[in-house]
Amino acid sequence: MSDGMSFRKIKVTKTNLLKLGKKKSFADKGKKFLEFKREQLNTEINTKWKLYLSAKEEFMELFRKVVVLLHQTYKEMGKRDLILISDMSKLQYNPKLNIQYRKDFGIRSSEMSFSLDNKKKLPSYNFNNSSHFLDDLVLNLKEFILKLISTAEKEDTLIFFAHNFNKVNRRINALKNIIIPDLESKIKQIKNQLEEIERENFVRLKKTKELLEKKRKTIEI
Repeated sequence: MSDGMSFRKIKVTKTNLLKLGKKKSFADKGKKFLEFKREQLNTEINTKWKLYLSAKEEFMELFRKVVVLLHQTYKEMGKRDLILISDMSKLQYNPKLNIQYRKDFGIRSSEMSFSLDNKKKLPSYNFNNSSHFLDDLVLNLKEFILKLISTAEKEDTLIFFAHNFNKVNRRINALKNIIIPDLESKIKQIKNQLEEIERENFVRLKKTKELLEKKRKTIEI
């Protein structure tokens, strides 16, 4: 490979030294850009984490309330009537969940919308002996679904941001610990060899001059 080529396969030339220098400069710029992006992602994740915790807390509070209302309704009405009301509601309502995706900081995040359309204009229940907790339960269940969707939406977005943060972090570590040190090592080795070649050429040139000078003096004599 071009960046991962072993040093033995790279010719010791000034041209290759310049190429490696450009690659290192590009890698350094890439690392700085990724570090900036990581910092942005970290800020966004912290913000979204707080929003998620707040949404989850509201959802869990409502969840506990709904469970209590459901238990009280079940206790007063019994299993048969509650199941019958549930079946009638299925005939009346047509729940729809729509999921769309958008880009936030270049990262995919989901937007969910929920609607509960009436298929038939009928009361979902009409029992003289229905529990007085039932109305509260129905109203709270609608809010429960909305809060559940909102919490899931925030969690889904948070997961995508965390995934991208880890991906950026891995790239930074690869540049920092593997790619850049490898380029620096190759640049150093080529520089050392070029300097050694220059020293050898200087010594060779000096000896050549000395021989020529010696020959010139011999001819003059």
